[in-house]
Amino acid sequence: MINVLFVCLGNICRSPLAEGVFKKLVEDEGLADRFTIDSAGTSGYHDGDPADPRSIACGREYDIIVDSISRQLEPKDFTEFDYLVAMDESNRQNILKAAGNTIKGFKLVMMRDFDDEIPAGGSKDVPDPYWSGQDGFTKVYEMILRSGRNFLEHLKKEHNLT
Repeated sequence: MINVLFVCLGNICRSPLAEGVFKKLVEDEGLADRFTIDSAGTSGYHDGDPADPRSIACGREYDIIVDSISRQLEPKDFTEFDYLVAMDESNRQNILKAAGNTIKGFKLVMMRDFDDEIPAGGSKDVPDPYWSGQDGFTKVYEMILRSGRNFLEHLKKEHNLT
């Protein structure tokens, strides 16, 4: 099994959408039995809450199920997951701080490390759409979809999946 955890701040906007998108990409490739996919937040602001209604609506528009319940990143995540995928640099730094010496137990990547449409000198952050309208969620979805496709291709090569 390849265990992937998507991480943002509150686990209600970006990471649940990334979780849903990646699950769909994996299912479409017939690889669902090879992956465990989840999401978490570096904060516990929204523990126990469903995803933001705008993330759910955005997913629904693209036939993506966004049904995760917010939870905070836990110490066991650093040993149970092979890949932690940070949505932005701030959360990447928070993951590193929280992981301490367990950093050797997983690979930490940024979602947009796999986005082939970042302009020269552009940010690798997936912006938080919380304070934007629905169009902000659509832009985030597009970034996540591009990045997710390329991340899956990377994992298929790295793990010899066909």
